[in-house]
Order: sequence, then C-alpha cells, then structure tokens
Amino acid sequence: MTFDVVGAAARAVLNRAAAWRFIEGFAAWWAEPIEAQDGWSNADLDAAEARLGVRIPAALREAYALFGKRPDLTSNQDRLLLPAELRMEGDVLVFRDENHWVAAWGTTARDEDPAVLIKLDLVDKSEETWDPWLPRLSQACVELVLSEALFRDGAATADREMSEADISLLESQFRPLPLHSPNSRWFGTDDVLIREDDRQWLWARARTPAAMEELMTVLPGDWTTEY
Repeated sequence: MTFDVVGAAARAVLNRAAAWRFIEGFAAWWAEPIEAQDGWSNADLDAAEARLGVRIPAALREAYALFGKRPDLTSNQDRLLLPAELRMEGDVLVFRDENHWVAAWGTTARDEDPAVLIKLDLVDKSEETWDPWLPRLSQACVELVLSEALFRDGAATADREMSEADISLLESQFRPLPLHSPNSRWFGTDDVLIREDDRQWLWARARTPAAMEELMTVLPGDWTTEY
C-alpha cells in the first residue's frame, strides 16, 4: 500500500473536501492517522468568532475541526494559531505565524474557501503589505502540512543550498506538485518531498532513511541531514 502524494495533491487543489482527504492520507502514511480528538470543537470555534466579532471561513473551521490539535502536522517550524490566539489585523483574520515572527498568514474574505495572504515583518512598518499567497485556504492548509513535514522531529529531513544543476535534475527526476506559493516549488514521489525556495535553497523530507539515501544519490550535494 502507498499514498500517491503527487496525484492526491493534484486533486487537493480543486476543492476543500479533496484537500482534507489529502491531509488525512498524508498523515496516515507519513505521520500518524488523524483521530476524532485531533480537532477543535464547534464550541471552541464559536467562542473564537464571538471574541473576534467576525465569522471564521468554513474552510478554516473545517481545518481546525479535523487536525487543529495536531502540532506535528501544523507547528513544527511555523505555527497554526490556536482558536483562542486568532487575531484581527485591520480587516485581516490572522491564523498562522512564522516561527521568528517575520511573517504572518491571513485572509480578508469571509466566503467558504477564501484566498490566503502573507505579510512580511519589515523594519519600516509603513511598507508592510498583505500580499497574495495561495488562492484557496484549503490549498494553503495542504501547503502548511507539507511545509511542516520538512521540520518534523525524528523524521528523515535534509536541506542545502541549490546549484544551477539542481533545476534540471528536479524537473527531470521528480514530479511537480501543483502548489504555487510565491517563490517556492514542490516536487516529490510517494516517498520523498522536496521544496525549492527562490532557486536558492532545497528542503527535503523522506518517508524512510532509505528513501533519503536514494534522494541524495539522485540529487547529490552538501546536504545537512536529520534522522
């Protein structure tokens, strides 16, 4: 039995039901299965709405209800906020923070599966803007879970600086995932995930140590590894 990461990701970007199926399958195959107690209750989310005075988009409510209490899926590096930590910055509902507070993710829309924005923390606060990140919140949740998998403690992870030769190797040896956040591209197989940032840095996660060794054979370089 395997989990088709690339194929499931292609379906996950189409609608939020497929996104949740992807996250359930990914968790079962790459971490631990999602269980009923891994989500926040409607009462918790209703309390957050009452405190904020705004409606939480359906996709975000569904994400919290499904896996919001699974920090191994959501908060290894950056952090999905707890319902009690959700905040408003102007008209933006902020639901995720970068681990050094240099970026935040949020949404202004209140429809069921709205677009997600990102804001970088700048010295000159007057220059900060909320810029497009991904077109659907459910899609951003898929990207969130994959990104956090790159930093899971005890997992086979690696990173290194890119070279020009890596671009052609990535594109010829690995399948692209249809996640197009600014400046990043995803590639993978059933047992390997790779994120390329700005054509400058590679982050990798393998499902097993053997899969990581194979990755390093196909994509050689000065990798820093964790097992």
